[in-house]
Amino acid sequence: MEETLTLLQALLLVPTLPLDIIPEILCRLPVKLLLQLRCVCKSWNALITDPDFAKKHLSMSATSHLHFMSYTTHSDYPRGSFHRIIGSCNGILCIADIYKGLAVLWNPSIRKVKELPLFEKPHESKLDMMSFGFGYDSFTDSYKVVVVFEYHIYDRFGMRIRKSQVKDFPFDGVLIEKSGKFVSGTLNWLASFKLYRLSPCFIVSLDLKNESYQKVLLPDFGDVKDVYTWLTMSVFRDCLCVTTGHEVSGKKDVWVMKEHGNKESWTKLFTIPEVVDHTISYAYVKPVYSFEDNQVLLKFTGNFELNLFVYDYGSGTFKFTNFQNIPEVCVESLISPYS
Repeated sequence: MEETLTLLQALLLVPTLPLDIIPEILCRLPVKLLLQLRCVCKSWNALITDPDFAKKHLSMSATSHLHFMSYTTHSDYPRGSFHRIIGSCNGILCIADIYKGLAVLWNPSIRKVKELPLFEKPHESKLDMMSFGFGYDSFTDSYKVVVVFEYHIYDRFGMRIRKSQVKDFPFDGVLIEKSGKFVSGTLNWLASFKLYRLSPCFIVSLDLKNESYQKVLLPDFGDVKDVYTWLTMSVFRDCLCVTTGHEVSGKKDVWVMKEHGNKESWTKLFTIPEVVDHTISYAYVKPVYSFEDNQVLLKFTGNFELNLFVYDYGSGTFKFTNFQNIPEVCVESLISPYS
């Protein structure tokens, strides 16, 4: 706050400030204040609403302005349907209805919304739902939403088999999680050859620039029993992250891929001990956000319950949080969903 006041005073008290210095000061201010400063004069309004300035501000905002968004899958936004936050990128949230094919881009910082056209479902009577991915292609300077259609068929023994379908999709498998994770210009889905993690899992990675897929291998988990049963994937510290569970001890290992696509770069960051609360002892766990001093916000899900804890992996202690619903970390930005 003190830094913001100092910057603002420098702008208002020094009328002869060189013109090239003004953008350098403004790009360090929070979005809420910048929206108010558009009324100062026409030149400031033109600067603050310029797409190039928004990108410059984003490069500063990525390390200094973060906020949490909470939502419920059955709330009234945008159409009272079953929707979820697919992901966030450069301050823009993608919210999608996994059954109707509705997707919305929303920047909560500037309160702008763009509703995308409904995605056409294939003529498949046994369509179950859709998986989505949302990310940024720096090569074309565009934001992309990818849809994967999921449907089921029956084999010759009458067993139900779930399939996934998307253009040029090269792997015959099932997407376990319903949102692709955006990392280093790629969208990534945790996949398996069978439903419910009954077989070895892998990561399907889509390069948004080349629109090509590759299979990304998971870490070598050693002799951990039923390692795929409790496997989850997320983005942590701008890296692809997977969390595995130990069936007997209840512990969870958190791994990050420091160089995307390089199996050798998987590194185990820390181990989460068993939580005393037995309702979440064998739950799925995802790191959500990294605070200072070795503290991490963790999302536990199990028995249809959601619990959020701050875990200090230096001291090995937990602290319960009062977050309501599911938090989504979103960078504060001026980027328009219409860009």
